[in-house]
Amino acid sequence: MSSSQSPPPRRRLAREDRLRQLLDVAWQLVREEGTDALTLGRLAELAGVTKPVVYDHFVTRSGLLTALYEDFDARQNQVFADAIEASSATLEDRAWVIASAYVDCVLLQGREIPGVIAALSSSPELEILKRKYEAIFLDKCRDALAPFAPGGRVSQAGLRAMSGAAEALSHAAASGEISREEAQQELLATILAMVNRGVCTAG
Repeated sequence: MSSSQSPPPRRRLAREDRLRQLLDVAWQLVREEGTDALTLGRLAELAGVTKPVVYDHFVTRSGLLTALYEDFDARQNQVFADAIEASSATLEDRAWVIASAYVDCVLLQGREIPGVIAALSSSPELEILKRKYEAIFLDKCRDALAPFAPGGRVSQAGLRAMSGAAEALSHAAASGEISREEAQQELLATILAMVNRGVCTAG
């Protein structure tokens, strides 16, 4: 049997390309079967790789969930940064960027991100990770809104209230309970009220 008749060797992906493939398959699995179905073994099966390949990248299911959250957060941050850069330097425009970008990022990921976040919240260690990325996002919101606040300061309490509203409204839109536009407009109103309330208090 000549070498030309032998099956072609299996192509090995670069590590970062393999990681991207595994994350894409994991998102698809969560979308179609739910977060509870997400296991390293099931991911290996769907991705067409051996279990050691998946374990090498994520080690545990918690590691996989963490990687999914970080993947979502990286894309969310990029969309947010691009939108802020392109916006006008007014309170209304900056508030709209925050409201629209947050809701759109969650809707872009579909219904699977709430399940990942819920799974993350079930572990104290992973809850710390979630809080870390929330803090980074809130710092960016503070930087965007502070120039329009009294004394150039936005309160942490106000930012936390905004974050809770953003999460609740975007998840309601993702589940179809409310529309994308309703979620964005309500979040916009929440952000404007937060900053304007600070202005009134300062007066």
